[in-house]
Amino acid sequence: MTAHPAPSALPTPQATARVHEPRREDCPWCGSARLRNRLRTGDLRQYRPGSFTVDECRDCGHTFQNPRLTVEGLALYHRTVRGAPRDQVADALLASRSSRRRHRSAARAMRRFGEPESWLDVGTGHARFPATAREFFPYTAFDGLDPTPRVVRARTADRVEEAHVGRLTDPRVTTALRARYDVVSMLHHLEGTADPRAELRAALSVLRPGGHLLVETLNPSSAFAALLGRWWLAYDQPRHLHLLPPRNLRAELETLGCAIVVLDHRPVHVPHDLSGALALALSHTLPAPDTPWRAIPPPLAQQHLREALLRAGIPLVAAATVADHVLAPLARRTRLANTYRLIARKAG
Repeated sequence: MTAHPAPSALPTPQATARVHEPRREDCPWCGSARLRNRLRTGDLRQYRPGSFTVDECRDCGHTFQNPRLTVEGLALYHRTVRGAPRDQVADALLASRSSRRRHRSAARAMRRFGEPESWLDVGTGHARFPATAREFFPYTAFDGLDPTPRVVRARTADRVEEAHVGRLTDPRVTTALRARYDVVSMLHHLEGTADPRAELRAALSVLRPGGHLLVETLNPSSAFAALLGRWWLAYDQPRHLHLLPPRNLRAELETLGCAIVVLDHRPVHVPHDLSGALALALSHTLPAPDTPWRAIPPPLAQQHLREALLRAGIPLVAAATVADHVLAPLARRTRLANTYRLIARKAG
């Protein structure tokens, strides 16, 4: 049974200004005041307390958490807590975004531009993407940037040559790395950042003239987002702060002087929408799990019942996974696609 902290020690996300910023009445991307609510939800994957709202701009389509978590709030919800429940099915489906096959696809997309001398992977984590990309670019020097010490361990494991701990928008980081790289990659990084526009500018500042920026990110225009609502796995509240429509990302980079050489969703659609939604919905239909932030743990019989029912639901999720893969060829070519890839060339 999980040891529970005193109720006063529980995080109360919306009761303190350090966790949430003030609510916005305008779009952080275009400034329009024409906002509509997309959903209100809790933390569906880790069951942490708090309620989160996602709004959409009616003018530009930018989708964002409102009110947004502060840096401290993000750290709180990313923090690993012993005894915290995990939705293993949803976690496995999300991990498919960073699978070796998807990493190979991203690296292969860059081969048409020749072998770069240097490459920075932003938000690299354990640097599994640079380790895979090295198969295609054996003479490229891969560096990694991440706000956590995981990148240091990745350097020890020889996945990257240089490990930089911090955020790309930190002036100390951009000054140290200015114009050092031929390629900068951001794979599922922008959605978790507080200011995607600042991230893009910082990425271009560390690129050499004529270098390439590789971005893969979630598509809020996916029809699955409207069909599945709060159960759409890509919303992943409260960890995802911004979802950028492809046209917005393209226009921003063109404004910054870049040429867009690739904008495509066919190679990067992740077939997990139906199975992810079913896994989340099933998990929240069952008796609530034991968590470190519950003042009173559920009875042991209820915990055993939940575990048994989750096991019984695995065949249903497996069937939904099959359906996802059967639909994948259609989804990749239609508005069902949930992810897109953009490659931009910095002006030379």
